[in-house]
Amino acid sequence: MIFSRFERTVAFRYLRPRGQGFISVIAGFSLLGIALGVATLIIVMSVMNGFRAELLGRVLGVNGHLTVMAMEGGPIPDYEGLAEKLRAIKGVVSATPLVEGQVLATANNAATGALVRGMRPDDFRKRSVIAEKITAGTLTDFEGDSVIIGDRLAKRLAVKAGGMVTLVSPQGNATAFGTAPRLKSYRIAAVFNVGMYEYDSAFIYMPLEAAQIFFRVPDAATAVEVMVENAERVNDVRRPMLAVTGTTYRIFDWRQANASFFNALQVERNVMFLILTLIILVAAFNIISSLIMLVKEKGRAIAILRTMGATRGMIMRIFFLTGASVGVAGTFGGLLLGLVFCDNIESIRRALEALTQRQLFAPEIYFLSQLPAKVDPMEVLAVVLMALGLSLCATIYPSWRAARLDPVEALRNE
Repeated sequence: MIFSRFERTVAFRYLRPRGQGFISVIAGFSLLGIALGVATLIIVMSVMNGFRAELLGRVLGVNGHLTVMAMEGGPIPDYEGLAEKLRAIKGVVSATPLVEGQVLATANNAATGALVRGMRPDDFRKRSVIAEKITAGTLTDFEGDSVIIGDRLAKRLAVKAGGMVTLVSPQGNATAFGTAPRLKSYRIAAVFNVGMYEYDSAFIYMPLEAAQIFFRVPDAATAVEVMVENAERVNDVRRPMLAVTGTTYRIFDWRQANASFFNALQVERNVMFLILTLIILVAAFNIISSLIMLVKEKGRAIAILRTMGATRGMIMRIFFLTGASVGVAGTFGGLLLGLVFCDNIESIRRALEALTQRQLFAPEIYFLSQLPAKVDPMEVLAVVLMALGLSLCATIYPSWRAARLDPVEALRNE
């Protein structure tokens, strides 16, 4: 739609509060409502995307994409042979034997539950998500009776790299006087912090041989973790893996292990999108009401313009441009505000926490230690187009009403 200079001049003049301050205030609130709606929608969608990306990256970096376990949950004797067969499958990057078990970790009169994962030191170093997040100690000491623990677990037990931690197994030793708990002390070789509360507060890694001895599974593993080239397409390698494992083993992937969590995240994301879209819709209705009031107040001016030769199309374009200007300015203002907020969201969070002296983002609740935001260009484009579409649609009826106004009736009513 092409607007003439006359139409633009009249339209922008109607936006200025010359004697009609109330109407301009409504237009200003409409602009602010659209801007806040667009910005909030972009921020919330980006935070949701950031949550999913961060959680997925950490979950799949610490855990395998697929896990092979014995059908009855027992040990896997020929774990190395099974791992070699799995590595030969197209699309499989690695297959890592593990020994897992629940323990009670104690040190300095403090105790907490933990999950021990026994891995070969070389395999552990290949897990870059953990190996590159060592905050204390060194991986060269990860051998023999040594362990690597999470940062928050170390703080809870008041231990540091080089200290000692005692692990108590729920499966005790049978003695003449009954079952005695099985415990052993290990030296802390290093401390890691992957930024996910669940792992930093509960995971303990130890060499595979030490874990086999502690959990009494000599020359065996309890699981084999498989990493694939594309985590989103794990089903492509599941069928070849089933041909290798047969009915002796069972396979479950990261989607099955975290299905409820990621499904809940997706549902919440969709609901938030719907709710926040209503903000933009309400602002669009404000545009309609302000334009209808403007048409009513400018009835005499419209009649004069018509008698001076202005066509109905010109009148419609004038009021269409008046309302569209509010919608376009609000949309792009909200776009800029949303992108700037997403780019500095962690700094803003810290500033608000310092100002209010309260923790706004508890890692034990939200799983992550930092507030993530990942802007999806296609989602941002969809939000902008939706806001522009609603804003432009809101101007059609008032503009049509202004164009249909009878000059004689308008002057007679004056």
